[in-house]
Amino acid sequence: MINPFVKNSRVLLTYIFIWIVIILIQLSSFTLILNQPFNYALADSLIFNLMYFFLGLSFWYPAQYITFENNSIFKVATSHITASIITVGFWCIAGYYLLTNFANISAGYESFLTKSLIWRFLVGIYFYLIIASINYVIIYYNNMKATQLKESEMKSLFKEAELKSLKYQINPHFIFNSLNSISSLTISDPELAREMTIKLSTFFRSTLLNNEKKLNSLEDELESIKLYLDIEKIRFEDKFEYVENLDKVCEKALLPNMILQPIFENAIKHGVYESLEKVIIDFKCSKKDNYLVLTIENNFDPESVSKRGEGIGLSNIASRLKMIYDQDNLMTYERKKSSFIVTLYIPFENGEKE
Repeated sequence: MINPFVKNSRVLLTYIFIWIVIILIQLSSFTLILNQPFNYALADSLIFNLMYFFLGLSFWYPAQYITFENNSIFKVATSHITASIITVGFWCIAGYYLLTNFANISAGYESFLTKSLIWRFLVGIYFYLIIASINYVIIYYNNMKATQLKESEMKSLFKEAELKSLKYQINPHFIFNSLNSISSLTISDPELAREMTIKLSTFFRSTLLNNEKKLNSLEDELESIKLYLDIEKIRFEDKFEYVENLDKVCEKALLPNMILQPIFENAIKHGVYESLEKVIIDFKCSKKDNYLVLTIENNFDPESVSKRGEGIGLSNIASRLKMIYDQDNLMTYERKKSSFIVTLYIPFENGEKE
């Protein structure tokens, strides 16, 4: 990991500013409180603090390798105590050497310098502990962010895998129903069976082209739905009718791919298959507040229709909507005396083409 004091310009400028303040505080203390000559005090402040400025940058690297995750508290403490004693001892000796050999200080200031080495050593240890602590805070913060990012990526991958699994449950269900229809027609009307096979092939080609899309426009979804209904119309002829009523805002709106398919399959399976009367499949779409409201209603024969639950189709839809939009109230269904109504609520802010 790159040293944040070097990598981040704002952090580096803050670090530089702090050391400038320390230099000014030392210079003021030496001249105004301890009555030392300004030029000697300035040389002292610059040499010692500039040295510690660069030494402080290097403290990042041992903090990276001597971590609390991989070492005991005792080992971390003893390692830093040893490192601080060696580092600060070197700092005091090197500063003393440079100041006495290159700054041309007086004998009186040299005596002051010698007497001050003990408290300089203690201040150096204090600086070391502060910088080391800041380094550990930065390391902990970066590790926490990395962990959160990794968890977020894992959740995203898991969610995507679940969504694909749920979506791919639709195709086998539809294939089974369609092949059953073609199988029946091959005996009663081979020409219609051939026409249905061609339409089925067109439907699958369209489905495969859009299969990897997470979202699709309502306009494109309805194009596939109408192709599916055309396939079923070949078998059932006038036993059902499709009615559509859409607000203009709905046409280009986006919704999860193939989210409507199971609903129309249920309308055919539980309505048309088992009804002696003509079935009307009524599809409506409007915008209410921040949601697209999609309603699919079909009538059925209450005396002949099976009393099974909503099955895999509707539970599939509910699961997908909850995973995509993180809401569990986006689908309702209601069975009345002779009609079945499914209503979807699609968050509109996520569902409009630009």
